[in-house]
Amino acid sequence: MWRLDCGKIDLSDAASFSDAHLYDGEPRTLAVSCYLIRNGNKYLLWDTGLSSQLLGTSFSDGPFTVSLERTIIDQLAQLEISPADVTHVAASHYHFDHTGQLADFPAANLLIGAADWDVVNATAKPNQLVDPRPFAPWLGAEPAAVTAIAHDHDVFGDGTVLIKAMPGHTPGHTSLLVRLPEKGDVLLTGDLYHFEEQITNRGVPEFNTSRADTLASFERFNAMAKALDATVIIQHDPRHLDRLPAFPESAK
Repeated sequence: MWRLDCGKIDLSDAASFSDAHLYDGEPRTLAVSCYLIRNGNKYLLWDTGLSSQLLGTSFSDGPFTVSLERTIIDQLAQLEISPADVTHVAASHYHFDHTGQLADFPAANLLIGAADWDVVNATAKPNQLVDPRPFAPWLGAEPAAVTAIAHDHDVFGDGTVLIKAMPGHTPGHTSLLVRLPEKGDVLLTGDLYHFEEQITNRGVPEFNTSRADTLASFERFNAMAKALDATVIIQHDPRHLDRLPAFPESAK
């Protein structure tokens, strides 16, 4: 299992990450992380970060400034892995910072929450949160394979990589459980949490689609992490980058 660098988000004000004014006026830097998991001769790419059009530059919109230093394809090449080797590509949810480089893997089986897939299919033009363009290989006249996940899903059928339904951030949002033979169980949050403080003070972003579903997913995720004694990785929290080996090293 490898952690890939898929960009950075600088926040001048994190107010929108709590509907209870918990982070008003706080500047923060969020990492944008993607993950590659190998199972035999198959590969799952979990999330695809910011668009490669941002490479070497930045873009600002309100309190958000996004930037990208390396593409996923460039990092995979360092591992001697081609885009065609990636058999499965998963979007934890449909937001732009998790789907930006999806279209670089047009032959992969797309895994996405069923309720999120419904939103993508119903979105004709890009908006602030949903951009259907990265999903083009799976939306065309002869679309690539899609697995729309209604509940939980065993990616490889052997119990080692499990997509877990965690709705609330978006209607079909998911997290990922990876069961490694040496490191043990690793839980990737998707965007259930963006930073550690949300765990302790139950901060719910104001742009989440359901507060009730978010709080229920908090409970399920936390219970799972405790029961499994799992390593929890908040994908956007830079303080969690060292919970996996630094690229190009991998966790086993």
